[in-house]
Amino acid sequence: MSYFEQQPQASGTPFDQPTPDTAPPPNTNPVNVPNALTVLRLLMVPLFAWMLLAHPYDFNWRLAATAVFAVAIFTDFVDGHLARKHNIVTTFGKIADPIADKALTGMAFIGLSIIGELLGIQPDSGPAGAAWWITITILVREWGITLMRFLVLRQGVVVPANKGGKAKTVVQAVALIASLLPLAEPFKWGAWLLVLAALVLTVVTGVHYAVTMIRTMKQQKAMIGRPEQSGPPASPFGGQ
Repeated sequence: MSYFEQQPQASGTPFDQPTPDTAPPPNTNPVNVPNALTVLRLLMVPLFAWMLLAHPYDFNWRLAATAVFAVAIFTDFVDGHLARKHNIVTTFGKIADPIADKALTGMAFIGLSIIGELLGIQPDSGPAGAAWWITITILVREWGITLMRFLVLRQGVVVPANKGGKAKTVVQAVALIASLLPLAEPFKWGAWLLVLAALVLTVVTGVHYAVTMIRTMKQQKAMIGRPEQSGPPASPFGGQ
């Protein structure tokens, strides 16, 4: 028997070789932990609002309100991590998650402006501590971008989150927690600087998102209007 006759023969053709496993389809079941955390966050918004506004200058109540806000904002990071880890994509999550996020942070900014402590300490700072111009600017950006995202999603356009948007979310969360804490004035300066940093990041990332969204929509329309090529693509070297 020759050497070649001793070798096991491969079965099938080269096209029968196993192919890499494809990614599993996303889990679209709306009953899941990330969605439950989103609902919990929504329910914590009125609780947080009552605790902050009913007892705005009581030390213990402010600590409790800050703790509720911190737990609620932490659920945002947890549900996002779980959704990505387990490939969970649901219609409810797409709609409810950003609403819950904006409702929570929006209530914190509004509450701090109502009690006059977004950029100040009462009663020393007076009306200037409310800094309504910061709250209104941030709310217009946040809800405006959220509305735009919903509108373009209906057209099948998805603009992924970028590092700037994630940094904005983190800085907002830290700034609000620092502002909610009943700290003395020397320590409040750090909170005020964080609020201003959150304002800058919020505006810059909002403009960047809007520009990216418009560019993406134009590219998609151009691809839809482009006629399909028949036959193999032309050689990059032309007739050479």
